[in-house]
Amino acid sequence: MDHSVVKHLRVEVEAYDASIRQFIPDYETMLAQTARCVAESSAEEVLDLGAGTGALSEAVLIHCPNCRVELIDTDGEMLDQARERLRRFRSRVQFTRRRFQGALPRCDAAVASLALHHVPTLPEKRAVYGAIHAALDAEGVFVNADANMPTDAVQQQADYAEWAAHMVARGIPEPRAWQHFRDWADEDTYLPLDDEMAALTAVGFSPARVWQSIPINVVKSTKTH
Repeated sequence: MDHSVVKHLRVEVEAYDASIRQFIPDYETMLAQTARCVAESSAEEVLDLGAGTGALSEAVLIHCPNCRVELIDTDGEMLDQARERLRRFRSRVQFTRRRFQGALPRCDAAVASLALHHVPTLPEKRAVYGAIHAALDAEGVFVNADANMPTDAVQQQADYAEWAAHMVARGIPEPRAWQHFRDWADEDTYLPLDDEMAALTAVGFSPARVWQSIPINVVKSTKTH
């Protein structure tokens, strides 16, 4: 099923870039950390999975002046916004409207930000990771920036409270912040980070967390075999 940001986050596409900064702690730093990992790999062909309005692609293109990025997303409105955002990069970008599940084009690096939590189960997530691994050249990297929640109920509640506090600090009333979590639960699955790491390892990656701002983690996974 196609994913619609307008329906899921209940914001207009034009408002997404402002709203996401209210929702996500240290959003700009998250993008920069993800792009830095790609730059360190010297990748030339990069896939951005669930690319949205192209904020992560923009960061990658800036940090990696010799790379090309293919943006993949099912939401046509978001890709239209990305085209406008990335107009200045012209020949270095390609836009593809499709799901990120399934076989993927060959690449040196793959990235995703706040996209793969729409995969509802760990077996399905492992299949996505396997497809990314198959698409990557030898020693390619996959960098994923996403939300995770611990299994322990007490720690999970504490993490949600910290996340809600971020929203409140940015003008969202506290009851509305908690309502967002309930609304998003219809489509979002925040798996424990340990489960994600195990799934990445199982398909042939060596994963490492390189940055965290609760509930967001940036995980860099290098293809080992």
